[in-house]
Amino acid sequence: MHQFKIEPLFGTDHLSLFGHNIAFTNSSLWMLITTVAITVFVAGGMKRQLVPGRWQMAVESMTGFIDNLLAANVGPAGKKYVPYIFSLFMFILFANLLGLLPLALVGVHPFTFTSHFSVTGVLAILSFAIVLIVGFARHGLHFFSLFVPHGTPVWLLWLIPFIELISFLVRPFSLALRLFVAMMAGHVLLEVLSSFVITSANSGVLWGSVVGIPSFLLMIAICALEFLVAGIQAYVFALLTSLYLNDAENLH
Repeated sequence: MHQFKIEPLFGTDHLSLFGHNIAFTNSSLWMLITTVAITVFVAGGMKRQLVPGRWQMAVESMTGFIDNLLAANVGPAGKKYVPYIFSLFMFILFANLLGLLPLALVGVHPFTFTSHFSVTGVLAILSFAIVLIVGFARHGLHFFSLFVPHGTPVWLLWLIPFIELISFLVRPFSLALRLFVAMMAGHVLLEVLSSFVITSANSGVLWGSVVGIPSFLLMIAICALEFLVAGIQAYVFALLTSLYLNDAENLH
């Protein structure tokens, strides 16, 4: 599990502020790299050429994708959330993809910070906080009507709002847990399979053929699946956030 260990870098082990450790870690480094990569990607596509190049088309396709996602799930009011959902989607997508690159071949060990619940938890809490702010700002105390679905029988009013409230409060936890588990499980599986390949290869030709080769082929398939999961998880996070924003904007 050493691949998930957070380690201070550049001698910042004991750097503190008001008694709190603020060491610059490998997780912070890859967050910074991800942010720079997104900035370069977006900046390269803002040429506004009449005949767009491939880079500009890629950026416009991603923004159009997020715009359509919000239009379908929130409606016209979703337009103002495009910058946030786009940033959220791209941050998670780039983080997942960068963590899968075989940079260890050149001596660089990528760190997938989305495999830490503390990171995905902060992203989920940020989205949940925006939902609450928007909900109460637009509807005031009427926002609580979200917990009473339309058509609820009177004799169930003592139970349904409680169930809806618990479901609502669990949202940030499930949102963070889904991304964290998916990324962590994939990396653990690749680590296990790679240990099979190395150990069997060192055990001789027989074990290398029986265990090593199938494990290596399975690794290739899992790697391809992980790239797919990296995109799917970013999409699911953005999709669920947009659905929660729909609740805040439109209630039921």
